[in-house]
Amino acid sequence: MKSLRDIPLAILDLAPIQQNGDAADAFRRTRELAQHAEHLGYHRYWLAEHHGMPGIACAATAVVIGYVAAHTLRMRIGSGGIMLPNHAPLLIAEQFGTLESMYPGRIDLGLGRAPGSNQLTARALRRSLQSDDEFPQQLEELRSYLKPRSNGTSTRVHAVPGEGMTIPIWLLGSSDFSAQLAGHLGLPFAFAGQFSPAYIQTALALYRECFRPSEALQKPYAMVGVNVFAADTAKEARYLSTSQQQMHVNLVRGVPAQMPPPVHSMEGLWTPTEQASVEATLRASIVGDPVMVADQLHAFVAATHADELIINTMIFDHAARLRSYEIVAQAWRG
Repeated sequence: MKSLRDIPLAILDLAPIQQNGDAADAFRRTRELAQHAEHLGYHRYWLAEHHGMPGIACAATAVVIGYVAAHTLRMRIGSGGIMLPNHAPLLIAEQFGTLESMYPGRIDLGLGRAPGSNQLTARALRRSLQSDDEFPQQLEELRSYLKPRSNGTSTRVHAVPGEGMTIPIWLLGSSDFSAQLAGHLGLPFAFAGQFSPAYIQTALALYRECFRPSEALQKPYAMVGVNVFAADTAKEARYLSTSQQQMHVNLVRGVPAQMPPPVHSMEGLWTPTEQASVEATLRASIVGDPVMVADQLHAFVAATHADELIINTMIFDHAARLRSYEIVAQAWRG
C-alpha cells in the first residue's frame, strides 16, 4: 500500500471570494497560500477556470497562473483546468507557451471539457456551443501547435511562443469520457473526486485499462482530487467545512454566491433534498483533527491507488485554511 510519503501532494485553488470581499482579496490569499504551500513542500499548485461565479476569482486562469508562478520559486503551477471548448486551441498554446517561456520547467496544462459556467455564459465565451465529440479534435489541434516545426512543413499557423515546447498536458474528468481518452493517448489523468466521488473507482479503472504508453508517459499516472478540512480539533474542522456546504446549497438552488462564513449548524439552512444532494457530492471529503486526517488520507490512497493527491480546501478563515494545509503536509511527512 502506498503511503503519503510515496506520492506528491498538490493544491487545487479556486481563488474563493469571501462574502463582502472582492477578487483583489482573493488573489492576495492565493499568493500567500501558494508561498505557504511551497514552504511546506507541496509539489504542484493548480487553478481552475470558472466563469460568472460570484465566489470564484480565477476566470482568467492563465493570468492567475502567471501571478502565482511569479511569487513562487520551485512548485509546478498550472491549470486544473482550462476548459478547452471555451477557447481557440491556438490561443491556449500561445498562452501556455508564454508561461513556459517565463517560468521554464514549471508549467502544467490541465484540460477539461466542461463549460465551467452556465449555458448562457458558455455561449458568450464560445459564441456557439460545441458537442463533446469535438473535444478530441480540439485537443489534437492544441497538441499540434506545441510540436516542433518539422523541415518542409506546409502549415502557416504557428504558436509563438509555444511551438516545440515541452508542456505537460493532463486531461481532467469527473466521469469516464476523459478517463478513456487520457488512457488511449497515454496522458496523465486528474479525476475530480472533490465533487464526483461516485465515479472515482470506475474512472480510474477505465483509465488504467485503456492506457497505452506514449512519448509523454510510459505508464498510467493518476492524480485524484479530494476535499480536506483539517483543524486542531474535529469539532473545529466540521465547523470550517460548513462554508463549502453552504456554497453547494447555493449551487443546487441555481444561485451561486460568495463564500459565506462557517456556521455551527446547517439545520434550517437546507432542505432534506438539498442536504442529500450536497452530502452525496461531498461525501469523499476528509474532515477532522490531525490524527483523523492522516488516517483518512492513508485510507483514500489505499482505496484509489492514486499516484498523486490534489487537495481542495474551501475554508473562509484564511489562517485556518493555511493551517489545514499545514496539517496535511505534516500527515504526509508522517
